[in-house]
Amino acid sequence: MTAAKKRQQTAGKPRLSHKPVALPPEQATVEARLGHHFAQPALLELALTHRSHTYEARHGVPKIIVPARPDQREMRNQPGTDNEQLEFLGDAVLGFAVTEALFREFPQCSEGELTRLRSNLVSRKRMAEMGAELALGPALRLGQSAEQNGGRIKPALLANAAEAVLAALYLDVRDAGSDGLKAVQEVAMRYLVQPEIAAMRTALSMDAGRGAMRDHKTLLQERVQAEAAGKLRYVDTAQSGPAHQRRFAVEAQLENAEGTRVLAAAEGSSKKEAQQRAAELALAQWNSAGKKAAA
Repeated sequence: MTAAKKRQQTAGKPRLSHKPVALPPEQATVEARLGHHFAQPALLELALTHRSHTYEARHGVPKIIVPARPDQREMRNQPGTDNEQLEFLGDAVLGFAVTEALFREFPQCSEGELTRLRSNLVSRKRMAEMGAELALGPALRLGQSAEQNGGRIKPALLANAAEAVLAALYLDVRDAGSDGLKAVQEVAMRYLVQPEIAAMRTALSMDAGRGAMRDHKTLLQERVQAEAAGKLRYVDTAQSGPAHQRRFAVEAQLENAEGTRVLAAAEGSSKKEAQQRAAELALAQWNSAGKKAAA
């Protein structure tokens, strides 16, 4: 094979080391939550490599680390040496995976309704929550500048890393001769679509589908206000698990003249996630009770 043909075959592929990679415990946790063991662990390592890590490895740590400093925000590296190209691919693959899932789950919906549902599922907020659920924060390879600026918990970094990890999953499965898209679809269904199914059905039943543009807490608050049902609040009830796998339990409670009752209880890897899930359950139960009363 000529050198030119070799260059053609490798063009556009991430630049990965062929040396064996022993995964740190944090990256092994990511594998476990994905439900996939990487045949090419360097792909996962690259997906978790923030541009600050690569930049500082080549140019050194900035003497002054300031969050608003432009030259630190605009760190750029040679393509394939951080996770930005994988992020680009992951965004596209995830978009298709979620689009197909919604197409199958909601065949009665219009294009506009499906578009709103998809936008909500793959929003920066939801992707950051998915990144937290996959335990990407502790596994990120960050430069000192990003580390000192709280990069491990920044929603933007978690969202970008989640997309990059999905791209790495897609490539690893595809390169092994299997269906990479199916692998991404399974993860997307588990972390993005299935937890939202009940709430999406509720949202679609309200305001001719416009409710699909709002999150569960907002929808529940609007329902409580519309029916003058009382005061809605979320109460933390428990925390469990080690620091890197913390679980939070909350209750969605309704206070009125008759007293306080629990609408729903749920858990999540963050308080916000637990609150959203409790609101989702409360909405589903409220909607179900309304249908029974009307029957």
